[in-house]
Amino acid sequence: MTPVALVPGVPALLPEHASLTDPVTDLRAACRTAVGRIAGPGSAVRVVAGPLGLRIAEHLLEEVAARATGDASYDAVLVVGNGSARRTEKAPGHLDERAAAFDDAVDRALRETDRAALRAVDRDLAGDLLAEVDGLPDLAAAVPAGVAADVLYADDPFGVQYWVVVWDALP
Repeated sequence: MTPVALVPGVPALLPEHASLTDPVTDLRAACRTAVGRIAGPGSAVRVVAGPLGLRIAEHLLEEVAARATGDASYDAVLVVGNGSARRTEKAPGHLDERAAAFDDAVDRALRETDRAALRAVDRDLAGDLLAEVDGLPDLAAAVPAGVAADVLYADDPFGVQYWVVVWDALP
């Protein structure tokens, strides 16, 4: 069984954005836990992400001495993505009334490991809502059959919906 995790592409997770107070303490801890559950020293991890997400994934993998790989052989899959960035007036994209329903649907699909729903996410609406969901079809394909989602984090700080979810068959 290949373990899979989803983490958000949050720039605040990168060391160059560190400050005296960590604005994403709980999120950072959840990401570290998720990556630690799917990878360890020497692990080769297939990363599904855009350029910023790849940097974040590489940083998280570095913390557990694992590495990103493009090879056909890998030990785990790490998908980087997030929900709408338009959940509140102060969100990066400002409020869009469709954001909550969109994120609720993605949340249900993640929690229920609904592969069809993950593949069917409306990409046009996602673009309007500034959601990074391009990796969800890959996630749907990679999640092991019969393995329940373990949601470590689901919140919308800064008006952006973030999830940290692991599928690894651990209790």
